[in-house]
Amino acid sequence: MEIREYYSLDGAGQRRIREAIRTADWRAAAFLCDLLEADRLRALCGEGTRLLLGMEGERLAAFCTLADRDEVEDESLTPWIGFVYTFPGFRGRRLGGALIDRACAIAASEGFAQVYVSTDEIGLYEKYGFAFLRMDRDAWGGSTRVYRREM
Repeated sequence: MEIREYYSLDGAGQRRIREAIRTADWRAAAFLCDLLEADRLRALCGEGTRLLLGMEGERLAAFCTLADRDEVEDESLTPWIGFVYTFPGFRGRRLGGALIDRACAIAASEGFAQVYVSTDEIGLYEKYGFAFLRMDRDAWGGSTRVYRREM
């Protein structure tokens, strides 16, 4: 798998990635695609937000974001890994883990000692080195699990 960054692609490349993300069988992927199409992802999550793309040739296999902000409004927690998704035909190959590792390496190179994830999942992020930190409120008033990975 080759890892690329969405914002380093030209307009046609970004369009192909948005079309691929739109086919994902996950509601959050549609939300991500809407943000990308409206050029609002960085406005919402921070100007330094990256969308990492796990590519198998020219096929999008997996993706995740590394962002200043996520759905938890506690600004003391940063950066966040979010929108972690692997397409069904590519699951079981730890592509999501490779993207998370790359996001962590980027964060570490920028001087961060930890990264965070907000999720409803239990047992998923622990296998990628995250530990449960606390329950928190998300931007929509619901509750979410916050995990932290030390680097």
